[in-house]
Amino acid sequence: MNRVSRDFTCAPQAVFDVLRDGWLYPTWVVGASRMRGVDPDWPQTSSKLHHSVGSWPLLINDTTSSMEHTPPWRLKLRARAWPTGEAEVLIEITPSAEGCTVTMSEDAVAGPGRLVPRPIRSALLTPRNRESLRRLAFIAEGRTTPKS
Repeated sequence: MNRVSRDFTCAPQAVFDVLRDGWLYPTWVVGASRMRGVDPDWPQTSSKLHHSVGSWPLLINDTTSSMEHTPPWRLKLRARAWPTGEAEVLIEITPSAEGCTVTMSEDAVAGPGRLVPRPIRSALLTPRNRESLRRLAFIAEGRTTPKS
C-alpha cells in the first residue's frame, strides 16, 4: 500500500471537518473533477459521494464509499473509477505539538489497476497523494488561520 504523510498546522478536527464536507472532495482529491451528489449522512459507513473523475469531455461518473470513520482520527474509503478499477484509501490523523500529521495510504483493490505492478502503482500514486495532502492542508489550515 502506498503511504504519504504531511504535517498540518491545524487541529485534527479542522482536517476532519474538510473530509466531512463531501462537496469539497474535488478541491483536494487530485483527479476528481466535480461532485454530482453527497449522501446526507456522509461520512457514515456505507454512505457515498457521487463524483466524476477525469477532464472534460472525458469524464467518468462514479462513487466513493465510506468504509469506516472515527472522527476526527480516521476515514477509510473505497474509491471507484471504472473502467480503471477501485482503490481503498485510508486517511489517518495524528495529533502533534504543531497541529497534526495526516497520513494517506492507498492501493488498487479491484479492476485493471491491480494488474499494474506494485512499484509502478506506488510511483504513480506517491506524487498524486502528496498533492492531495497539500491541497487538503491548504483548506484545513486556511479555515483556521486568523485573518489579519
